[in-house]
Amino acid sequence: MKRQEDRLERNPGYLVNDVARLLRREFDRRVKHIGLTRSQWFVLAHLYRNDGRTQRALADELDMEPAPLGRLIDRLEETGWLRRAPSPEDRRANLVFLTDKIVPLIEDMRAAADNLYKDAFKGLSPERVEDFIEALTIAKSNLIDLGAEQVEHGFSGVDDLDRVQRKAAKNEAKR
Repeated sequence: MKRQEDRLERNPGYLVNDVARLLRREFDRRVKHIGLTRSQWFVLAHLYRNDGRTQRALADELDMEPAPLGRLIDRLEETGWLRRAPSPEDRRANLVFLTDKIVPLIEDMRAAADNLYKDAFKGLSPERVEDFIEALTIAKSNLIDLGAEQVEHGFSGVDDLDRVQRKAAKNEAKR
């Protein structure tokens, strides 16, 4: 049993997920006084980086279903932190914008995040932290490329791969 635990503790997927979970939990604790839920600050943080997104684009970026996101946006709009405006390109779509009311709170959240990262990476040199960030950036880019390749080639998973391999074998047998 010890051997499996050791492997798990060195598994990159497990570590990335667990560190992300612990960062979220500690961040929640540090910004609790602001009165935002994790889902709310996640939406606000995405809009802070890229304001004026359609609800559909925002749902895709957040990996959320449109209906729950719509309810979340409704609540944030009621607080005066977000506003919707019709999209000039698509009359069926709304764009979502931050209001001036939320900007100071987001700046507080950003400061809390910066302090959290300093605490989380205490004991590592700035160069090692940069190397870590670069490694994650490369892994993210590679995974995005893999996902794009699957979409480009019409793959949806193992079943599609098996089907393609069987088809290739069948074509080879005909030759």
